[in-house]
Formats: sequence, structure tokens, C-alpha cells
Amino acid sequence: MRVTLRLLFFMIGLAAVTAQAQIPNFKHIVVIVQENRTPDNLFQGLCARPYGACAVPPTFFAPYDIQTSKWKTATGTIDPSPVALASTYDLGHSHKDFNSMCGMTAGNPAACRMDGAAEVACTPRPHTVCPALPQFKYVDNSKGILNPYLTLASQYGWANYMFQTNQGPSFPAHQFIFGGTSAPSRLDDAKGIFAAENMTPGAAAAGCNAAPKTVVELISPTLTSPPPLGVEDSSTFPCFEHQTMADLVTDWTYYSAVADSIWTAPNAIDHICIPSRGTCTGWGTHVVTNPSRVLTDLGHCSLGDLTWVTPTAANSDHASLNDGGGPSWVASLVNTIGNSTCTDTVDNTALTYWQDTAIVITWDDWGGWYDHEPPTILAGVQGDYQYGFRVPMIVVSAYTSQGYVDNNRHDFGSILRFIEHNFAGRGLTEGELGFADSRATTDLTEFFHLDKAPRKFAPVAAPKSADFFINDSRPPEAPDND
Repeated sequence: MRVTLRLLFFMIGLAAVTAQAQIPNFKHIVVIVQENRTPDNLFQGLCARPYGACAVPPTFFAPYDIQTSKWKTATGTIDPSPVALASTYDLGHSHKDFNSMCGMTAGNPAACRMDGAAEVACTPRPHTVCPALPQFKYVDNSKGILNPYLTLASQYGWANYMFQTNQGPSFPAHQFIFGGTSAPSRLDDAKGIFAAENMTPGAAAAGCNAAPKTVVELISPTLTSPPPLGVEDSSTFPCFEHQTMADLVTDWTYYSAVADSIWTAPNAIDHICIPSRGTCTGWGTHVVTNPSRVLTDLGHCSLGDLTWVTPTAANSDHASLNDGGGPSWVASLVNTIGNSTCTDTVDNTALTYWQDTAIVITWDDWGGWYDHEPPTILAGVQGDYQYGFRVPMIVVSAYTSQGYVDNNRHDFGSILRFIEHNFAGRGLTEGELGFADSRATTDLTEFFHLDKAPRKFAPVAAPKSADFFINDSRPPEAPDND
């Protein structure tokens, strides 16, 4: 009888511990968006100790699908060479550059040869020149500048096959990340008509407050067969009207460096911006035009349900303009959440931010850098602009297994689908927007084990801390002017 009672008490205690460890969903989701990189360019460090090993295709013993040599060219192969994260040149990443790098297989519009990177344009900073074969470079980590990224990727979840949804640059990419489409309207999305490029002229002012003559090129499906991945045959003013994720999850915040930049996605949605005299009057406190404010807001226990964080130029990873601060910037965000003493009450249990927050880190487009993995091209009219090239994605939470490598094929729609899945208790359904979220086939749930006890947070070592970014006196600048 004594043994039976002891066993009963043990089982009751175990059940209580297990119940405390389980959460039905995350209270907070934070989407951190960096700029213009591919896995082959930025994450070569995953192929060496102590982080991991690489193989193409990946294996159990070498799980990271990153190619370290024999990158394809139109005439053969080339071994890549290192370049600084803060390089002195930028590469083209327009839809035209996508077509060049893709090198579509003749007679098969759904297949990229991935051998045309040498045709991608290169623009050097003033008084500098582009090096030979500038597209075939990987970021030099000899001084450990990328270690924060490598730590996050190897200690949490890494996606081998994350693709930007669009075949082009930052403006449409951020529209897809925010609302699942860069189409001006729901009807345009259904017809496969999307904003495909950045603003003309320039990107100084984007969205509904752009100058009256500002336009963005539209891509339309090609009616001939086989299609050449769409044609840019018209343009429109960059102020659109359709639902976004911010309409479904109303407690949201978007941190960006400049209100009217192409990286501030809400400024291009008319009913969110409500433009008046050059200002968006409708978004209230939802849009914060100082990225480092997210760190002080976290310190004040002010974290909403859904948060997008975009960087300043210096911390963006955008070629030619960043100063190498990106890895530390991202680490400071994760560390601030991981070390926070702020709590939420869930089922009468106090949970820290670390215990009820999911962090998704991705890059908005490929930036013109080489990557070996061809994207999936969607069927029908959507395929003339979807999908684009591979970008990195790291998923961080207390419920993500250490060193998890995911081999499903994701895109920005997968992130939106995860948000919808997470907030299903509020009546949301996966694919509810009807855009990239409905076309995606994954929802990132495989990165999380919410029935397990939360992992203890281990701070990510980085050269610069949150205090550096909070006290940085430089005015916030948008990640570039492309």
C-alpha cells in the first residue's frame, strides 16, 4: 500500500509538472526581418565545427544544405571566395536579376538552372570598384562576426529550404511578409498581378505618401507558352487596398527606421496608412520609426501579440551599407526576450516572455548573391512571380529542439500561416487572408514542441549588446536606397 501511494503521489506530481510545461499557443510572435542574403552566402560557417556540417543534399551527419565549392556558372563551376559582411558593393536583385540568375531551363518554365549569377549587376560604392565575380562570394567569418547567427541556427531551428515568396527586391518582399501579397488588390492577386520592383524614381518615399508621380512596376502573367516568368507591362501608384495580417491580429507593432521607406510595409496599405498631407494618420502607435525602441519597449514589458522588426541600414546585412552590426542586433533582440523578467498569466500560470514567445528570423530577399538551390515555381498565373530564391530562416523558442534542421519547403506565406495557426483560438484559420498564406503548404509548427518543458535560455554571445543599440546616437536610416 505504501509503494502504491508513493507511486500515486509521484504520478500526481509528474502530471502537475507536465501541465505547467504545456502551453496551448504562444502569447507573442516576433518576426525579425534582415536584408538581402542567401544561405550559401551568409551561413558557410554552419559547415565547420563547432556548429555542424554540410552536404548537398543534406544527410543525417551533415544536415545543412549549404554548398561550399563548385558553384555553377554558365560555362562550368567556380569556387567561392570570402567577402566582408560590410562589403563595398551591392548586387542587383530586381525581377530582371532573378531571371538572369535563374537561367530557366528551355521548355520547362518551372525549372531554374541556377547558373546565371554572373549576369547579376554590381554597383560599387563611390571611389571603389566591384571585384571580379562579385556574386560568387561568401561572408568572411574569420573574426567571428557571424557567430551570433551561427549560434542561433545551431542551437535552435534552421530551415534548409526557406524561399522568398516573390522574385524580386525589398518592396514587394516586405508586402508579402506583412500581408501575403504585393498585389494592389485581392482581385489582382487572384489574377497574378503583383508589384514586382521598388519605386520609380528611387525609394526615398514609398507607399501611400510617395510623390504623385511615383510608380511601381507591375508584373502580369504571360499568356504565351512557355511563359518567361511574367512580364512587367504596366505600373501603378504604390498605395494598395487589401487585408493584411495586421487586420487579423489587431495587437501588432511594426518597427522600422523610416516611415515612408520601402521597408515599412504598412505605409502601402491605404486603410492602415490613411494618408494625409504626407503622413500616415491611421496607424497610430502601431508603427514605430526607430527599431531600437523595441528593446526599450521589451524592457517596459510592452510586447504585443504580433511584432515585426526591421533594421536600420547599419544593422541590416544589406550589402554596401551595413557596418557589420546585424548579427549583434539580432542577438540583442533574442537576448532581451530570453532574459526578460516580464510575465504573462496563462491558465493561472505566470510565464516569462521567453516561455511564451516565438521568434522567426528571416531575410527579405536574396540580394543578388549566389545560391545553389532552385526555387519551386508555382503552377498557373501565380507562378509568373512565385517563388523567389532561397533566404535564411532561423526559428527560436523555448520549445524548439537544439540543432533542429527542417527540410520542408517554406516561404513567407508559411510564416503568415503559422501566425494564423497560433491564434486559431481567436477564430483565425490557416490561409484566411487568401494570399501567400493560402498557397503555402507549411505552417512552421514542426519547429515547436509545446507539450515539452520550456528550455532554459542561454544568452547568445555577441560583440555588441542591447545597450549599444539603445544608446546609439546615429539617426535611424533605411537599409538602402535601391
